[in-house]
Amino acid sequence: MPVTYLELENFKSYAGTQRIGPFFSFTCVIGPNGSGKSNLMDAISFILGVQSRELRSSQMKDLIFRPPGSNVHAEELSAKASLVYVEPEDGNEEGDEEEEGGGGGGRLSKKLPRGKTTIFSRVITSKGIGEYQINNRTVTFKQYEAMLASIGVLLKARNFLVFQGDVEGMARKSPKQLVEMFENISGSADLKEEYDAALKAKEEAEQRTIFAFNKTKEHKSERRQLKEQKEEAERFHDLLEQRATLKTNYFLWLLFHIHSDIQQRESALAELQETLEEHQTLVNEKEAALKSAKKDASKARNVTSSKDKLRIKLEAEVDRLQPSVIESSEAIQALKKRLTADEKTVAKIKKEQEAHAVKLSELQTEIEEYQTKETELQSEYDELKQSEDGIGSLTEEQEVRYEQIRDAAAVASAAPRRELQSAVRALESARAKAAKVAEEKRDLIARKGEAERSVNELTERTEKLGQSLKETQADLAASESELEALQKTASEYQTKRDAIETQIDQINNTLRQAKDDRRKDKEEERIVNAIGALKRHFPGVKGRLVDLCRPSQNRYNLAVTVAAGKDMDAVVCDTKQTAFDCIKYLRDQRIGTATFLPLDSLQIPSPESTERIRAMAENDKRYRLAADVIRVNDEYRRAVLYAVGNTVVCDSLDVAREVCFARRGNVSVEDRLKAVTLAGAVISKAGTMTGGVTKDDSNRAGRWSEQKLEELRNQKEALEVEKADLDSKVGRGSGGHIAKAEDLRNTIGNLRNKEQYIKSDLEYSKKRLKEQVALSKSSQQMFSKLQKKEAECEEAMKNASAEVEKHRQMVRDEEEKYFAPFREETGIRDFRAYDEAIGKAREEFVKRRTEIREHLAKLTARKKYENEKDFDDKLSKATKKKITHESELESAEEAEKKLMARVSEAKAKLADAEAELKQATEDEVAVEELVRAARNVLKEVEEDCSKVMKALNNEESDLMVLRQKLHETLQKARVDEVELPLISEEDTNTNKDFEAEESQMSSSARSSKRLLSQHATQESLTHFSQREDSKVAKDRKDAGKVDFSTMDEELRKSLPAAEEDKLRKKFESKIAKLSADIEGIAPNMKAAEAFDTMTERVKETMDDFNTAKEEGRKANDAFNKIRKARSHMFNAAFKQIDDALKVIYTDMTKSSKHPLGGNAYLSLDDSDEPYRGGMKFNAMPPMKRFRDMDQLSGGEKTVAALSLLFAIHSFRPAPFFIMDEVDAALDNVNVLKVCNYIRQRSNDFQCIVISLKDMFYERSESLVGICRDVSSSSSRTLTLDLTKFDRNHHSESELKAEKRSRREIVPKEAEKLKRRRTTVEAV
Repeated sequence: MPVTYLELENFKSYAGTQRIGPFFSFTCVIGPNGSGKSNLMDAISFILGVQSRELRSSQMKDLIFRPPGSNVHAEELSAKASLVYVEPEDGNEEGDEEEEGGGGGGRLSKKLPRGKTTIFSRVITSKGIGEYQINNRTVTFKQYEAMLASIGVLLKARNFLVFQGDVEGMARKSPKQLVEMFENISGSADLKEEYDAALKAKEEAEQRTIFAFNKTKEHKSERRQLKEQKEEAERFHDLLEQRATLKTNYFLWLLFHIHSDIQQRESALAELQETLEEHQTLVNEKEAALKSAKKDASKARNVTSSKDKLRIKLEAEVDRLQPSVIESSEAIQALKKRLTADEKTVAKIKKEQEAHAVKLSELQTEIEEYQTKETELQSEYDELKQSEDGIGSLTEEQEVRYEQIRDAAAVASAAPRRELQSAVRALESARAKAAKVAEEKRDLIARKGEAERSVNELTERTEKLGQSLKETQADLAASESELEALQKTASEYQTKRDAIETQIDQINNTLRQAKDDRRKDKEEERIVNAIGALKRHFPGVKGRLVDLCRPSQNRYNLAVTVAAGKDMDAVVCDTKQTAFDCIKYLRDQRIGTATFLPLDSLQIPSPESTERIRAMAENDKRYRLAADVIRVNDEYRRAVLYAVGNTVVCDSLDVAREVCFARRGNVSVEDRLKAVTLAGAVISKAGTMTGGVTKDDSNRAGRWSEQKLEELRNQKEALEVEKADLDSKVGRGSGGHIAKAEDLRNTIGNLRNKEQYIKSDLEYSKKRLKEQVALSKSSQQMFSKLQKKEAECEEAMKNASAEVEKHRQMVRDEEEKYFAPFREETGIRDFRAYDEAIGKAREEFVKRRTEIREHLAKLTARKKYENEKDFDDKLSKATKKKITHESELESAEEAEKKLMARVSEAKAKLADAEAELKQATEDEVAVEELVRAARNVLKEVEEDCSKVMKALNNEESDLMVLRQKLHETLQKARVDEVELPLISEEDTNTNKDFEAEESQMSSSARSSKRLLSQHATQESLTHFSQREDSKVAKDRKDAGKVDFSTMDEELRKSLPAAEEDKLRKKFESKIAKLSADIEGIAPNMKAAEAFDTMTERVKETMDDFNTAKEEGRKANDAFNKIRKARSHMFNAAFKQIDDALKVIYTDMTKSSKHPLGGNAYLSLDDSDEPYRGGMKFNAMPPMKRFRDMDQLSGGEKTVAALSLLFAIHSFRPAPFFIMDEVDAALDNVNVLKVCNYIRQRSNDFQCIVISLKDMFYERSESLVGICRDVSSSSSRTLTLDLTKFDRNHHSESELKAEKRSRREIVPKEAEKLKRRRTTVEAV
């Protein structure tokens, strides 16, 4: 029992100083929740070096007990925890000791071991600082850790503690965490730093070795390149010499022919100058004749001009008189119209006079008729008055007086009548006002009702519009979501479809280019990229010939490849200039070199020779033209003919021999044939034979191979089927998506418009509703006002009616004052009745009489008016006016006759002037004809002179061009540094004589130029047209120094322009080809020196490489040594723990039902270096299949984890093992198995377990009870020795019952269990 006691002082919940123990081999700590069991575990962990943050506290001060209500400051508190460890001795004798239990006063007895005692303590000072003590002596943590390690307690591996939850954590550990734990247990973690350092040193040594190797390789490569550059520089010198010789011959040929042409042109120029002088004299004579004719023509034009001026003057006179004639004619016409009007006026007046007399007679008749009507009306009225005897009657005089009295009464009652009228008007006004108020009231009621109806309707409309707006917005959101989903689907479909089309295009491109399963090397990729760049920059580049053509059949692949040779990889372009530009681009970009075939300058076999060979091949089917077995567009046919020429493709070598050698004696060298067999053998025109096929030829021929193309075609068909299926799922192509999307967009647009319209309508309806509500409220207010106003109007009407009756009575009273006397006089008492009986008839009589009298007055007035009209005076005035107009007309006609006479005279003079002008014009035309004839003659002479001058100018222009060409040729020869051969001193005299002759020719030329200076444009020519110019003289002198004797006779011959151009192109093409070769080389002139230097560097880097390789070997050996040691330590621990795990897990899972138990094992990902990989922990409970640890139940995981913990403990056994509630997830059966295993191992190590299950602590040797002291709010302990109860006896029946319930336990263990349970229950 290594751990004997624990001594705690103010640690966590343990107040004061408490001595807990003794602890036996199998001790259980029990107590209710919250009593302090885990604090006891924390105390042991704290003593054994576990950090405070892992003890459920953030700092050291939190571990000090603080009694509640205490006045002690926190700075004065301290805590201490000590563990009394007794190291067991072999063969020691056990003695009896008696210890007092904590707080209970009970006594426990046990035979405690005797041996060396060590007290491990940790102190928390009042400042919150921790100290480590051994036997009450302060030590460092390293000393403390070393002391614990000496007794088998490993702090890093923590092989002595199992906290609450560590068992489940063990089952959940990842493979990497398991490896880390095993490294701490095995001790291999101590070698980690040394391992990492050795690994780093090994990797650095390997890097140095690789660097040295690469450096050596690089230097060797550079040396190889420098060797190639050295050889290239030598070849460069040879090409320079060849180009210099070719340029010399070329420039000699140019200078010789230019110099000869200049001499010929100068002699021809002298002859033309003499001819020009003759033509110039003739031109001067013709110009004098033309000048004389022009003078005569000028005189004739002056005469014509004077005659024309006279004609113009007379025309002006006629034109001046013509308006007067027109004006006179118009005046006569106007007078005639006035005279006609006067006659009509006189006739009209006479007619009106006759009608007036008739009208006066009618008026008189009508007046007499109305006078008779008035007399009859008076008689009828008198008879009516006589018929009304009952009422009384009035005489005419009385009626007149009655009228007067009535008028006087009306005058007297005027004031009260006016007041009456005012009162009536007031009454009418009150009635009108009342009617207006009533009307306003009715209108207001109508408006109010209308407003209320509008409010109801607008409220309902607002609600409907709000609902419609919500529905529209919902539909809009749904449509937008649907459109977004559709667009997403369409995008996904289009993406997938584009990917399929891309794959199909790639396969088609692969099939077109016939790359069938052939991977391009780096050089091929570089060439392809370079050609792609050329195509982008130069539209004239067509591509490689091999990409533009293909054999008609696969069997011709090799033959066509051999026949075309390197030209098959040449680049086809449209013009030579394009080729030069491409070469310059390749050189500037340093991409590489390439051969170009410009279609405009390729030399191909003549069509005659080609057709002849084709005809021969048609007769003999064993061979055919190589050009005929190649498929190519007509645009590139010329390049194919250049590449293969008239080469024939033969079926076999024998056929090729027969074709090439059988006809050799009858044909020239040019007509000999080159033959290629299907197997790749070649017979050249020279007769040499080449056989065999290189790897390059096979690869090049394989570019057209049809092998494995079927696989690509099948893949293409599958992709097309997939594409068709995709199209069928979503509609024909993407059209369905587009149409649907367009419909959705239209729908969204309509919904947005509808939403906008509804919002606008809703806003308008709300505004109208607000207005109608306000109108309804105002109508209600106005209604109350109108009711009040209506009452006021009724009151005013009532008052006005009373006033009217009052004033009406006053009017009656005033009238009675006048009618009373007249009533007494006439005896008529009731004038009102009289008015009612006679008044109506009298009124009718007066009315009719008035009408008659008024009509008579009108008729009398009209008659008077008509009598006042004076038609005689009016007729006299009209007649006088007519006579005046007649005299004016006679005067106007006389003036017109005189004016017409003057016009006739002016027109006669104008006719004479026009005749004279016509004669003068004819004379002028005749003179102009003479001038035209003289001008034509001069023109013909000038044209002849111009032709001569043109010929002269052409000669001078050609001579100038030749001189310029000579200058440019010499200049170019100087620029190109062409070495031209010069003549010796003996030939200089000949050149001087030649120059003298040329000086004489130049003098005559200068004289002729002076003659032409005024007509030609020689002054504008450049200095090359001037023979005496210094540059021209210098060029002539330099050309004369050139020695042409070394020229070939063939080059001296004068050739036609086409042949000369062909020869020039031949020279230029050769020079260009050599220049292109030279430009393509770009030699390193210091390559030889650099090659020697690089050879020395290679030797140095080889030494460095050997040294680095040796250092790498040593570092690798050191690393392997540490790696083996670390792996050995890890594997040793792993093997022992794995073996122990299998046994322990089998024992813990074995039962009567499963006598074989379960199986558990560990496995490594990397057995060589296990610490770099992971570790798997697997367990298979009895009668269950293999599962991952995560799929096991909680109890199965706990048993497996405990087995692993016990196995780990068996590898590095600590003297004690402390576990906190490891049985929480176990059922009774598994708890019993764990208890049995602990009891079996109790002789090997001490086990202290915190548990709440009675089955667990029933089987322990002692109990430590933890309880809560309420008075001090601290934890107290009780200790109980259970071993002394093993000797108590119980009845046989109880033992039998216990055996039946515990069949797995041996009889002795069952008896002990029974006794312990009884004892625990009693306590």
